[in-house]
Amino acid sequence: MKIKIKKLDEKAVIPSYAKIGDAGLDLVAVSKNFVKSGGGEFIEYGTGLAVEIPEGHVGLIFPRSSVSNVNLMLTNKVGVIDSGYRGEIKFRFKHIRKDSSLKEYEVGDKIGQMIIIPYPSVEFEETLELSESSRGAGGFGSSGITIK
Repeated sequence: MKIKIKKLDEKAVIPSYAKIGDAGLDLVAVSKNFVKSGGGEFIEYGTGLAVEIPEGHVGLIFPRSSVSNVNLMLTNKVGVIDSGYRGEIKFRFKHIRKDSSLKEYEVGDKIGQMIIIPYPSVEFEETLELSESSRGAGGFGSSGITIK
């Protein structure tokens, strides 16, 4: 599948797979800004890229496993790039701890990954009853919790 991508910054790096068989395309930071929003302080990284996700598909933005090596957490856990969005792909992180020896990502670092997948178009049908299942209404921890 070919997807149109536009560099909004000359330093932008076209996403690529690090290894054969990888699901996520690595995204690189070209800017780093400190922003305040909704009473919180965040570090916002820009990729300098905009994409044209095909209709019926979504771009999902995830942190990389390297996030465990920095004092940052992606604020929305998974980002969603809808097919109609044409703006810059950005990541917002917040510090995990105020005092830490762990570092932050810097401009030029791989800061996240994008997976592009198709999704079904659904229509809900309201009902008074749902079919039975082996799980039923069991939620958090219903399959057992192992704490050591």
